[in-house]
Amino acid sequence: MTDSTSTLDPALIEMLVCPVSKGALQYDAGAQELVCAESKLAYPVRDGIPVMLPEEARKLD
Repeated sequence: MTDSTSTLDPALIEMLVCPVSKGALQYDAGAQELVCAESKLAYPVRDGIPVMLPEEARKLD
């Protein structure tokens, strides 16, 4: 199990895309989220594992 200060592998982030827009994701280490500017959604990272389900995403303002 990883702690909340862990980082995701940059190669993994580069391979992942937003399931809604297919846009690129940016990792917000402080919030433990993968953020898609195109769809304005933030996907949680739980225990070092990105949860790429639209219903789990947080809508951005």
